[in-house]
Amino acid sequence: MEKRPEHCANTSLLLSTGIGSRFSNLNKSFKYSLRSLLTSCSKEEFYKAFSSFSNNEKELLHRLFLQVITSLHENIEDEFERVCLETQAGATLDAVEEIVEEQDLDVLLSDRSNIMDVAENLSMAKNNEIQHLVHMIQMGEEHNQMLRTRLQQLREGNQVLSAASQAVEKFKSMNLNYGATSGDGIDDV
Repeated sequence: MEKRPEHCANTSLLLSTGIGSRFSNLNKSFKYSLRSLLTSCSKEEFYKAFSSFSNNEKELLHRLFLQVITSLHENIEDEFERVCLETQAGATLDAVEEIVEEQDLDVLLSDRSNIMDVAENLSMAKNNEIQHLVHMIQMGEEHNQMLRTRLQQLREGNQVLSAASQAVEKFKSMNLNYGATSGDGIDDV
C-alpha cells in the first residue's frame, strides 16, 4: 500500500515547528497506543473467525484486513496531527515545558507555590466543611419542620376524631330519645 503524500507533509510540518519533548512523547505514545489497539488480532485469531472459508479466501480476507488497518492507522494519525496543528498542542506543551523548567530553577518560586497550594487546599477544605455543615443544618431544619407539620396534623386529626365521636354520641342519644318517645306512642295504638 502506498503512503499518502499529505501524511509525510504533516509530519515534516510538525517537525519543522520545533517540537518539544512533551509533544514528541505525546505523539509517540499516541502512535504506540493506536498501533496496539488496531493490531490486537493475530493471523491465527483472524483465521479462526473465518473458519468456514477456504484457505485462499482467508488469505485474501487477511490481506484486505491488513490494508484496511494500515489505511485506518494512517487516517487516524493524520487526523491526530491535523488536530494538534489546529489547536497548537505542540506550542502549548512547549510553553508548559518551559514554565516547568523555569519553576524548577527558581527554588523560591517553588517554595512559595507549595505554601500557596497548601493555603489554597486548606481554605478549600474549610469551605467544603462549612458547606457540609450548612447542608446538615438545613436538613435538620427541614426534618424538624416536617415533624412539626406531622404533629400539627395529628393534633388536628385528634380534634376531628373527638368532634366526630361527639357527633356520633349525640346522634346515638337522639336516636335513643327518638326511639323512646316514638316507642311509647306505638304501644298506645
